[in-house]
Order: sequence, then structure tokens, then C-alpha cells
Amino acid sequence: MNTLVGTGFLTRLVLRRERVQLTAWLAVIALLAVGTAASFAQLYPTQQGRAEFAASLQGNPVFLALTGPMFDLTTLGGMTAWRVAGIGSLLAAFMAVFTVVRHTRADEENGRLELLGAGVVGRRAPLTAPLLTVFGAGLVLALVVGGALTAKGLPAAGSFALGLGFAGAAWVFGALAAVTAQLSQSARAATGIAAGVVVLTFLMRALGDSTGADWLSWISPIGWTQQVRAFADERWWVLALPLVTTSLLVALAYVLVARRDLGGGLLATRPGPARASASLRGSFGLAWRLHRASLLSWLISVVVLGLVLGALAESVSDVLRTSDQLQRILAALGGSKGVVDLFLAAMLSIVGLVGAVYAVQSTLRARGEESAQRAEPVLTASVGRTRWFGGHLVFAFGGTALLMAVVGAAMGLAHGLRAGDLGGELPRVLAGALVQIPAAWVLAGLAAALTGVLPRAVGLAWAVLVVFFLLGQLGQMLQLSQWLLDVSPFTHVPKLPGGEFTAQPLCWMVAVTVVLTAVGLIGFRRRDLG
Repeated sequence: MNTLVGTGFLTRLVLRRERVQLTAWLAVIALLAVGTAASFAQLYPTQQGRAEFAASLQGNPVFLALTGPMFDLTTLGGMTAWRVAGIGSLLAAFMAVFTVVRHTRADEENGRLELLGAGVVGRRAPLTAPLLTVFGAGLVLALVVGGALTAKGLPAAGSFALGLGFAGAAWVFGALAAVTAQLSQSARAATGIAAGVVVLTFLMRALGDSTGADWLSWISPIGWTQQVRAFADERWWVLALPLVTTSLLVALAYVLVARRDLGGGLLATRPGPARASASLRGSFGLAWRLHRASLLSWLISVVVLGLVLGALAESVSDVLRTSDQLQRILAALGGSKGVVDLFLAAMLSIVGLVGAVYAVQSTLRARGEESAQRAEPVLTASVGRTRWFGGHLVFAFGGTALLMAVVGAAMGLAHGLRAGDLGGELPRVLAGALVQIPAAWVLAGLAAALTGVLPRAVGLAWAVLVVFFLLGQLGQMLQLSQWLLDVSPFTHVPKLPGGEFTAQPLCWMVAVTVVLTAVGLIGFRRRDLG
């Protein structure tokens, strides 16, 4: 039988199931590009203003790491590409990873592919359908971004070069997700491996651009979007890199899918001991066993992140003192006393969002166990639903607090040693990290409420997190209304270090978290499993 038979039917099925999610992803990325262009047009309408802005940033390693190389900041198109090329590619990459894994390994794990395979469906069709969907979504994204930026008056060549860069990132990481889906037996692990590679390539790009090690940027698919040089003498040949890489990864995925059994993975699953240890004799012990590897990997990551950001804080002061606009932007994100405090508080606001990612992920682990039908055998014993779900929530809330404390300590340690005032700076930076905890907890509470009341809509927690991220990073630049910015709990976090501490918003966030968590626990007790 033709191994691709049934691909058309499965592609239509994927498109139907993804019509809302893909539309949302594409709209967010396109609006990000168009909104940034419109904002820069208002902030820097003259050539002189753009030239002064470019001169204030040139060569600073902090901004090279955060946003990438500055090829031509004297034009609106060049400024737009500099600001959104990296983050747009990152969003496109995650869109592709989630889509491909959801319709390959996740469907295989929950038995959908076995049911479809009972019909006339070729061996490679279930893999080809989501890949075609992602490739098509990438093309649509390129057309939408290119057309929208051209309509805003930017050069068509640069507009479509930027859009095709986004498409290339989606293609590469969609193909990568197809490979990781063949390696692991669980969708969680497949997504984790692919997402880890996405983050790694972003860090490689940041390190390469900020240290002069250009070769790191050139081997990063995230960096390829920037190396296209949209609006700055476009390098069209760079677009061949994602095409070749995608082709190789797709070929590898096809080879791997033919060499494994349905439901199996190429990476062997390590069997556990014959008898349960004492730590597993309870719902909390089981939750610890499920969360410990993830928590450890997050701890290692945030320590590295904190040390890097703390070490960079002193070097950012010179560039901030020369740019009033950057001080205003960072003041909206961070503190209000001193340029170093502005940078530290702004970075801590981003770190708070990172903590929220862990909070949502850990909370939704309970839903994952339920969907995989591993919760039912546990709950048939003398384990109550509240205690079982509560075990996961302990690590969601407690783990988030631990992560923020660790990253604050690492950031304060590095900055204090660099500034020569460890005793004074460490407590200040640590306090700035700790005040982010209640805002991250709100997301965990929302995920808990969705798990308990609307289990089929738990993806909304991720959508809300993305909205909060965009509001925090681009809200001031896009000059959005204050009431819209106030939707995000991170807007109300005290801007420490440097700002004034107020406990009232933190208390309100804790109260909201308690209410949402209670709704989730009550809903989980009363609804049917599955």
C-alpha cells in the first residue's frame, strides 16, 4: 500500500482541529510585526531620531543578546526587523512544535492514530499531514506579514524577507518535532526535547551576537531570520538554510517512523524497580517522582540565566544613559531609580514570566496524567481526588517560589560581585525576584481552575500566558491603553529593585490565586475523569 495514502483526509482533519489555534498563532505574530512598525513610526518619525537611537545602541552586548544584530536602524523597516525577528521566529518555532507533536505522538499516545490506522491510511500519512499543515501555515504567515508590512508603507522586499524568515523557523522546528515524536513514547518528552532545542538555539544566537562568535549565530535556525537582513540589503540565499535543514529532518523522520512500532519510541523507556520505594507510598511522593526531573532542569536553567543577567547589569548603564526612550521603556517594565535598577527590574519582570511558564506546566501535569489514564488506577485506591490534585499543586506553587528565589539569588550574587557590594545588592535583587511570585501563581491558579472545570480547554492557560508576555514586552512600545495593560498581573508587581514596595497588589493576587485554585479543586472533585 502507498505509505502516503490518506494524507489528504488527515490534513483536512488536522486543519479542522487546529483552525482556532493556528489562526491565533498567526494573528499574534503578524500583529507583533505590524504593531512594532507602527510604534516605531510614531516614536521615531525622523531620520535624525532613528540615527540617534541607532548610535545609542550600537555595539552594546546586552541588546545584541536580547534582540540580535543591528544591521540598519536608520530605517523603520530595519528597526522593525531588529525588534521582532528573534521573538517572531521563537513564536513560530513553538507554534510548529506544539502542532506537530499534538497530531503525531500525542494522538498516538492516546490511541487516535491506532483507530485511524484501522482504515486505509499509509504508514507515513499521519506524520505527513501535520507537517503539511505547518508548512502551509508558514507560507500563510509569510504572506500575511509581508503583505501587512508592505501595506504600512515598508519596502516589499524587506517585508516578505522577514515573513519568509518566520516561515523558515516554523518549517525547521516543525520538522524537528517530527523527529522527536519518533524518539520518545510520550508527547510530553517529545515536546520537551523539541522545545529545549528551540531555547538552546535562541541562546546560541544570543551568545553569538553578543560575544562576536558569529559562527554560533549561523548554526542557529533562530539566527537565520536575522541573517536574512530584512530591510538591509536582503540576503535571499540565507533562506536556503532552513529549506535544506527542513528537508534533511523530514527525511530522517520518515526513516525513523518506518523503523519503530506504533505506540513505541526509538529511545528505550527505563523500567522502574519491582517494588515502590517508601517515598512513593502517598500522593505527595508520587507527585515528587513525576515533577523532580523537570524541577531540577528548571533550577539549573534559571541559575545560568540569573548569573548571566546579573553579570550584564553593570554594562548596560552606559547605553541607557544615552537613550531617553530606552529609559522610558525600561521604566515602564522596571524600577525608577538608576539605570542599573531599571535594567534589573525589567529583566526580573521577564524572569517572572519564565516562572509562570513552569507554574502552568506543573499544574497541567495533573491533566496530562488524567488524559493518559494514569490517574484512574491511583484514585481507585484510598487516595482522594483533592489530595491527588493537591500533590501536583504543591509543586506548581512551591516550585515556582523556589525557582524565583534561586534566580534572584543567582542574579543578585553576580551583580553584587560585579558592583563590589554583595551585601547590599543581593537582598535588593532577591526581593525583586520574590515579588514576582504572586503574579506567576495567578497563572497556576488559572490552570488549576481550567483543569477542574474545563479540562478540555486547559490550553487557554498557555494562551493567557502569551497574552501577558506580549502585553509586558510590547505594551508600552505599542502605546496600548492602561486598562489593557492592567489585565496582566505582572503590571501590578512592585518594580524592584529601585521602585516603591506596596503589599496591596500582591495580597490581591494571592487572593485571586486562592479563589481560582479552590474553584479547580472543587470542580475536579465533582466532575467525571477524562
